[in-house]
Amino acid sequence: MMPFNEQDLNQMPLVDGAIAFMAEVDTDFPATWVQLRLTQLAQEAEQTLMDEVNPRVRLDGLLRLFYREWGFQGDQQQYFSSDNAFLDKVLERRKGIPVSLGAIFLYLAKHLELPVENVGFPTQFLLKVMWSPDDIQYINPFDGEFVSTHILRGWLIGHRGPFAEFKPEYLDAQKNNIILSRWLTVMKSALLREELFTDALRCSDLALALSPGDPHEIRDRGYIYQQLDCLHAAAVDYSYFIEQCPEDPAADLLKLQVDALYEEPLTLH
Repeated sequence: MMPFNEQDLNQMPLVDGAIAFMAEVDTDFPATWVQLRLTQLAQEAEQTLMDEVNPRVRLDGLLRLFYREWGFQGDQQQYFSSDNAFLDKVLERRKGIPVSLGAIFLYLAKHLELPVENVGFPTQFLLKVMWSPDDIQYINPFDGEFVSTHILRGWLIGHRGPFAEFKPEYLDAQKNNIILSRWLTVMKSALLREELFTDALRCSDLALALSPGDPHEIRDRGYIYQQLDCLHAAAVDYSYFIEQCPEDPAADLLKLQVDALYEEPLTLH
C-alpha cells in the first residue's frame, strides 16, 4: 500500500518519500536511523558553511564536503547492487547510484537554501541548479561534477542511438512521484537479480500504486509471482499484459506461458 498520496509525495522532500517507500519494501529498513543520519549531515554542512554567504561558493563547498571530505561516490564496481538503491546502505557505505546520491545531496542543498532541483534525464538522475532562467548548471550526482548540455546530448545518443532527439523537456524539474517510480524500478531490478522476490513484489505493488494498470509493470509482477510459485496469479498478470499490448514482441511467448501456467494445479499460499 502506498504510504502517501501523489500530492503528499510531491510536496515533501524527495528523500522523505524514498524513506517511506523503502520502509514498505524492506520491513527491517531503519527509517528512524536514516532520518537521524540525514539530520546530522545537514547540521554538519550548515556548521561548516555557515559563514559563506555567496550561494555559488556555498554550493562549491557542499560539493567538496559531500564528495571529497565525506567520501560519497558512485559505485563503479557493483553499480546494480541493491545496496546502492537503499538509503541506509548508501549512508553506511557512502556509495550509491545517481538517484540515491542525488536525493541525499538535494536534501542537504535545500537545507543550505541552494536553488537545486531534481531532473529525471532519460539516461540518469541529474541535479539542476537554477541561478536564474538564463543561468542554469547541471550536476552529475554520481561524481559531483558539472556537466554541459553538450555532454548530456552525448549521453542521450549513447543511450538511444545517433538519431535521438534532445528535447528541452528532458531538463525540466520532475515531480517526486515520477522520480520515485523510476527509483522503484531500479530497486526492483536489483532485488530480482539478487533473487529477493518477496521484496521485489513489494516494489512492484508500490509502482502499481503510483501507476495503476501499467501493463509492463503488471507483466513484471507476473514474472515475480511465477518465481514465488504463485502460478495462477502470474497467468492473470500475463494475460492482462497480452490483452493490453497484443503487438508487443513478448506477447506471443507469454501466451504459451499462460497456457502452461493454467495447466498447473492451483496452490494456496
